[in-house]
Amino acid sequence: MKIDLTFTSSSFDELQLRDKNIVVIDVLRASTTVTVALANGAREIIPVGSIESAVKISGSLFGEVTLRGGERNGRIIEGFNLGNSPLEYGEATVRGKSIIFCTTNGSVAMTKSRYARSLVIGSFVNLGTVVKFMEEKNEDFLLLCAGRLNTIGQFSLEDAVCAGMMVQRLEAGGNAKVELTDASRAALALYKAHGRSILKLLKNCEHGEYLAEIGFESDLKLCADVDTVPVLPMLSGTVIKLRRDEQRPENADPTAAGRTSGV
Repeated sequence: MKIDLTFTSSSFDELQLRDKNIVVIDVLRASTTVTVALANGAREIIPVGSIESAVKISGSLFGEVTLRGGERNGRIIEGFNLGNSPLEYGEATVRGKSIIFCTTNGSVAMTKSRYARSLVIGSFVNLGTVVKFMEEKNEDFLLLCAGRLNTIGQFSLEDAVCAGMMVQRLEAGGNAKVELTDASRAALALYKAHGRSILKLLKNCEHGEYLAEIGFESDLKLCADVDTVPVLPMLSGTVIKLRRDEQRPENADPTAAGRTSGV
């Protein structure tokens, strides 16, 4: 089981990602938001690479059951129903809905990976579930970090540390023989250096600092809560859904605490 890793999605195009097993990681915030939305009953996530694509697709779907979610520069896109804060994707808002999803980097990475053999969405909140899936599949995987903010191609510390935590758990689990590339070893080293406090990491990384500046500091706590949303968002055809054998978790809506506290 070879674990490779790329620190930005710009390193690959669709053809290079064809037939690979891929975990897309965009901790702040697309991966976390997709995971929360599906756990709260969203029917499916339709990732798109541009605002134009989102508008075109939404024009052919039923408005009452379709939402548009996404961001530019961290803020909701004008004319969209939702931004990219996982706290916006509560059960009352998303249950039964299809969500056209457009973000600066995360949805682009998901769209690039649409021809993968298998594609799952990973973050801290569902990390253990992703690792279990990788162990069960016991095949080579590429951990695809989405990159940072609106500067596509730049390194994102929080995504790399999340990938490193996945590598650490795979090695510690002993359920499969794990072969690492230099990139996955580097991510593991970053996790060992920065993984003692995930919330502190998110508060101090560049993108976390930016989100706090524009009013989304509450998102950081949710995004830092390891294994609190144990579901597996997975590519099914051209959309992302929960793995078929999964049921909605028994624990409370992960966005409920934020709503209660007035977020």
